[in-house]
Amino acid sequence: MTVSDVSFSFGDLTILERVSFSAGEGELIGLVGPNGCGKTTFLELLTGLRRPDAGEVTLPTADRSVAYLPQSPAFRPGFTARGTIEFYTELANIETDPAVFLERVGLSHAADRRVEALSGGMRRLLGLAQALIGEPPIVMLDEPTSGLDPDMSDRIFEVMAELTAADQVLLIASHDLSGIETHANRVLFFSEGHIQLDGTPGWIREQTNTESLREAFSETLRSRNETGTQVGDGGRTLDEEESHG
Repeated sequence: MTVSDVSFSFGDLTILERVSFSAGEGELIGLVGPNGCGKTTFLELLTGLRRPDAGEVTLPTADRSVAYLPQSPAFRPGFTARGTIEFYTELANIETDPAVFLERVGLSHAADRRVEALSGGMRRLLGLAQALIGEPPIVMLDEPTSGLDPDMSDRIFEVMAELTAADQVLLIASHDLSGIETHANRVLFFSEGHIQLDGTPGWIREQTNTESLREAFSETLRSRNETGTQVGDGGRTLDEEESHG
């Protein structure tokens, strides 16, 4: 997947400006940044829900190249978890037992439970199971752990990490900086319409002279607010930093 000089605006409000980015197999990438910085818009551009004003998005050539899980997935009422996945496998003409997808996300025990009776975390896992139908090479999730208890948040991140082990690419827009720091092998810091930092959690901590991704987040915003510049301003990446010695 490659994004080349993508820009997007709502009227006179610039959301993203000349953003470039690429991702390879097996990456779990956390998208972090303040509210309104463009994370969700970026995911929507990648999925094709929105079209960029300029630039190009290139995705793998697959029958279903991208799966997208919004923050609040909606399901048809009255269906069980199994019935929900069965409905979508038939819709996609996928000849796979729905139980396989439920097992992958740890919902086998709730297969016969109606979607209305599922907890918030279980609904997110069911949405993830739905997103996996067709084995898309890229899976995108918007705030998948928002409002969940720590144990369920950990479970969701563990499932996502297992998917990257199978060479799928996962992009996660999230304010759960602890989960991102623990599980992501790459982090993009969005601010002011740009990717300000792009690298491993460890590299970002080093660039911001902090001890955690949470501290790095605060330091990045503080620097922007106080001086109008930012640690890593200009979107310098790990590879670029190494190439400059």
